[in-house]
Amino acid sequence: MNKPVYIVIGAYGSGKSEFSIHLAQKLNKEGHDVALADMDVVNPYFRSRDVREDFAAIGIEVIAPEGAFKHADLPMISPRIKGAIESPEKTVILDVGGDPAGCRTLGLFVDALNKRGYEMIFVVNSFRPFTTNVAEVLQMQNQLEFASKLKISEYVCNNNLMEHTDQSVVEQGIEILSECSAKTGLPFEKYLVMEDYADLVPDGLSGKTRLVMSHTLKKPWEALVMKGI
Repeated sequence: MNKPVYIVIGAYGSGKSEFSIHLAQKLNKEGHDVALADMDVVNPYFRSRDVREDFAAIGIEVIAPEGAFKHADLPMISPRIKGAIESPEKTVILDVGGDPAGCRTLGLFVDALNKRGYEMIFVVNSFRPFTTNVAEVLQMQNQLEFASKLKISEYVCNNNLMEHTDQSVVEQGIEILSECSAKTGLPFEKYLVMEDYADLVPDGLSGKTRLVMSHTLKKPWEALVMKGI
């Protein structure tokens, strides 16, 4: 039986890369042979390729440009992604660019994805532009599906305002995505909370499941401070 392929998409700033990293870690702990592919050609700051060395140490393969292009802010897609999709023994996570233009990169792999099967997870933060209400979320969904030539499988709520995050912030996103789910019939079962604010946001809001994530990705200037530069 083929292992799953997860495609993680979302508007710019939705937190999809952080969720992709969380998902890779979870599946790795469950014993999956995980490949995390960085397909984000939109956001130069928060990219799953930034955890490549840390993930290699625990057996997670990160597929991203290498060598001289390792840190390049260029629209580059590794040819190794297709090989991972066509390897049924690997559990594959595709971290895809945060707008319809970024989603077009999936067009390179549509045939392979349809042949193997996939789940496409739409991560939504209603405090980010273009997904602030039900109409905008549904419009973004249509744009992402049209650009990628693939269909979204489920919604995941990632409402947060960093240090201003509390229960009411998350409940706003849950309300919006619950209405989207009612309109489209797509599942919506999970909401994400960073561990720093987990005490403020309980599990089980509106009958949904809370997933607590650690803060992994850092802005370039934050990484420099940690290195003492």
